Amino acid sequence: MTINRLLIANRGEIAARIIRTCDQLGIESILAASEADLDSIPARMATSVINIGPPPSGQSYLNVNAVIQAAIQEKAQAIHPGYGFLSENPSLAKACADNGIIFIGPTIEQLDAIGDKLKARKNAVDANLPVVPGGSVSEPAEAEKLANEIGYPVLIKAVGGGGGRGMKVVHDAASLAETMTLARAEAENAFGDDRLYLECYVATGRHVEVQVLGDGDDVVHLGTRDCSIQRRYQKLVEEAPAPALSDTLRSSMETAAVAFGKHLNYRGAGTVEFLVDVERNSFYFLEMNARIQVEHPVTEAITGMDLVGQQIRIAEGRVLGMTQADIHFYGHAIECRLNAEDCNNDFHPSPGLVERALYPAGEGIRIDSHIESGCTVPPFYDSLLGKLIVWGKDRQEAVSRLQSALVHCRINGIHSNLVLHRAILSDPEFIQGGIDTGFLPARLSSGDWLTENNND
Repeated sequence: MTINRLLIANRGEIAARIIRTCDQLGIESILAASEADLDSIPARMATSVINIGPPPSGQSYLNVNAVIQAAIQEKAQAIHPGYGFLSENPSLAKACADNGIIFIGPTIEQLDAIGDKLKARKNAVDANLPVVPGGSVSEPAEAEKLANEIGYPVLIKAVGGGGGRGMKVVHDAASLAETMTLARAEAENAFGDDRLYLECYVATGRHVEVQVLGDGDDVVHLGTRDCSIQRRYQKLVEEAPAPALSDTLRSSMETAAVAFGKHLNYRGAGTVEFLVDVERNSFYFLEMNARIQVEHPVTEAITGMDLVGQQIRIAEGRVLGMTQADIHFYGHAIECRLNAEDCNNDFHPSPGLVERALYPAGEGIRIDSHIESGCTVPPFYDSLLGKLIVWGKDRQEAVSRLQSALVHCRINGIHSNLVLHRAILSDPEFIQGGIDTGFLPARLSSGDWLTENNND
């Protein structure tokens, strides 16, 4: 079935990104917007806009019934959920199926199989992927027994969510019970699911992921991305391909990602995430994200592929139309997530009026944003303002191009994390490549690192 009219159940930069592909494909785009976003840039870009509720996301973007009723009212054939919000929620996929609407994403069964981390872990084991030692825990005594078996430090994680919420590192038995209580409360508040599991904590790990596409029969990979620069488990800088990996390790991860997708008969775009143990030159399955990723532009930059367009194509019931041999990689790409947050005040969110937004332009530079001069950043949602993406013929050129682009980027009137990105890009260890997830926490604990390494 050809999709001619599509409802976007999201906001911000990803809504604008989806609208651009709809325009290129000749698809009418309807933006499902909260009252806070009715005059946003995506609202002005879309073919039409429909109000789905008050600003709080629970009354709008997370309201399955409101989203479905908007699609029915606007006669949309399909719903694209973007990322976050309802993008990996089987209830939206089921509601779409019940109402004859195409859900642009994997099947209900696949969402259920990988949205729950314990089910995803079991599927990974069944597909012969290596997993981090650990398991489900419900009581402190059970957790203490498992922790003693695998050794401290251990990592407590929420079964039902991501984004670092409900994740806690425990270094000894004395703090285990208290930390479990905190993690359980955080998981319940964030996801409505207080289940936890515990696994070995790899202190010198790298976060490397593989982008896959599947049509329900065939699965291909689109290479690796490195997402090791994180603050409180939130990604900040991503690059493709992942640097400083041996050909053997890279190929093994790509093969594992495809095997996992084939095990699920996966349909759509997905990302298989791995933890790379730097000291042992090995890797472990972490999770699979059944949606478009924030960092998808770096993969688009090195493959020349429109991943949103591929999502729509697959949702229409088409076959991939490509084999692994048809996919080629060119150059290197790096992305910086631009957030509205105060780097000098524990990175607190910084909503408010954007007095000036000045973005760089030129060869190899791409901006994905929903922010312009004179717009207001509302306090109700994630602090992401947009992404600055650069491409170069190799990593050295990409790093140099991004350093220059950051110098010419300005967001005034609110606080942003531009100062943090300039410091990261000036750091010799980042410039060399191959850093692990401990890089940024160590730098931020080093006194005046932000000031000393900022070239603004």
